[in-house]
Amino acid sequence: MEKKLSSENNQLSSEQILGLLPHRYPFALVDKVIENIPGERAVAVKNVTINEPQFQGHFPERPLMPGVLIVESMAQVGGIIVTQMPNLPKGLFVFAGINNVKFRKPVVPGDQLIISCELLSIKRQRFGKVKGEAHVAGKLVCAGELMFSLVD
Repeated sequence: MEKKLSSENNQLSSEQILGLLPHRYPFALVDKVIENIPGERAVAVKNVTINEPQFQGHFPERPLMPGVLIVESMAQVGGIIVTQMPNLPKGLFVFAGINNVKFRKPVVPGDQLIISCELLSIKRQRFGKVKGEAHVAGKLVCAGELMFSLVD
């Protein structure tokens, strides 16, 4: 019988996230998980700060978080869901595609991204699909479906 998570033990610290994902600075884009149901869904926080390297060139006069990094943040939250599934083989899951991703508002230093991801499907224990959304101050800034594949 599967144990249900209580509100006390369904969060993950940055150290726990580093134990689940292979990403490291400057590509570790999830600061904290605030809701976590392994194999189903997760909600995480990404604090956007001016000292991140992408803001040196994107753009010096008007810093904006690149859309690809918002999508990568969502993918990492999806990775947190998948890496906690005991029945999947261990290995590196990478992007296999993105569908219907839309950017609705700019993300700037000082914003806090709240990223929600839900596992939609897993096929042959190698391919999966996640639905992701990112919000800032309660407003949707990005949403879409992310596909991933296990690399041999």
